[in-house]
Amino acid sequence: MTDEFMTKLNVTLVTAYRSILKIEDEFIKRAGTPNVTSSEMHLLETIGKTRGRGRTVKEIAADLRITQPSVTAAVNRLVQKGCVERRRSTEDGRVVYIHLTRLGHKTYAVFLRFHENMVRAVAKDLNDEEKTHLLKGMIRLNAFFEKQFMEEMTGTGPQNDLSTKE
Repeated sequence: MTDEFMTKLNVTLVTAYRSILKIEDEFIKRAGTPNVTSSEMHLLETIGKTRGRGRTVKEIAADLRITQPSVTAAVNRLVQKGCVERRRSTEDGRVVYIHLTRLGHKTYAVFLRFHENMVRAVAKDLNDEEKTHLLKGMIRLNAFFEKQFMEEMTGTGPQNDLSTKE
């Protein structure tokens, strides 16, 4: 691979990542959501995907790949904002599920609409072959990130020595 390709790919990946975050934040602000951050919105998304079953803090943490204390703090903020509520399991009272409230469902729907619009806009000017190649490349990219994440979590990946060698 050429240095030019590597540079362009790196710039494109970084720019796309930053752009998605900025646009997502702006969309959330303009949509009239209850002062929810994009991180909190992703938490609402992982709960919303269950279609009413709810999620435990442990399940949310695993899905978002963050710590359980971080999820608990975010859930506490979302309870204060009226977007989620805690409910004890009817089968095992020790288990607590996090559910979306009516406001949480409304907020989640706004987030879904944003993502649907984004995907539609990206795909609209692509022909079928380009769509196939884009999807194939994105799947490979995700597989790479998944592998990197798992290696980082298990400590099995190559350790990058960022110190300068003298």
